[in-house]
Amino acid sequence: MSLVLDPAAQDLLFREARTANTFTDEPVTDEQVQAIYDLVKYGPTAFNQSPLRITLVRSPEARERLVRHMAEGNQPKTATAPLVAILSADNEFHEELPELFPHFPQAKDAFFSERPVREGAATLNAALQAAYFIVGVRAAGLAAGPMTGLDFEGVRKEFLDDDHTPLMVVNIGRPGPDAWFPRSPRLTYDQVVTTV
Repeated sequence: MSLVLDPAAQDLLFREARTANTFTDEPVTDEQVQAIYDLVKYGPTAFNQSPLRITLVRSPEARERLVRHMAEGNQPKTATAPLVAILSADNEFHEELPELFPHFPQAKDAFFSERPVREGAATLNAALQAAYFIVGVRAAGLAAGPMTGLDFEGVRKEFLDDDHTPLMVVNIGRPGPDAWFPRSPRLTYDQVVTTV
């Protein structure tokens, strides 16, 4: 059985999409980011908790502060990408649950009253949303360069607060010269799927 999604869209989102390492200087607009979010916000999370938070790094001063916290090999990419997003998990997401999960507003206190439980749920579900965000960047015709080579605590202190846990930094823009490393191998279906 074939997929319903058009093959060109499959290629755009998955087969031909790669992690970009260089970018052109074409700007990424607020309207593009809004369109990306307005698409990916529909991706599922448990209890519709939607804990992902996005910090856009646009000013030269903020960019310089962020680059200091990136691993050495990631610094040039982050310094030159048209837009950089810090993706984090909001550990106080439960405050929004009465609005986001209106058919069971008690979920806020019934399941998420304890901070360690919230942190685990926020990390898992924000990571799901981060993946949706990367696919959304691709759907906008842009390239994403997600990275976890960074000083997480330094980024948290510099840009966030104690209620937010940084997950990754994503460079965003149109791919530049030599943007792609060779495609790495993938596991086959039989290596991944087990039927019981």
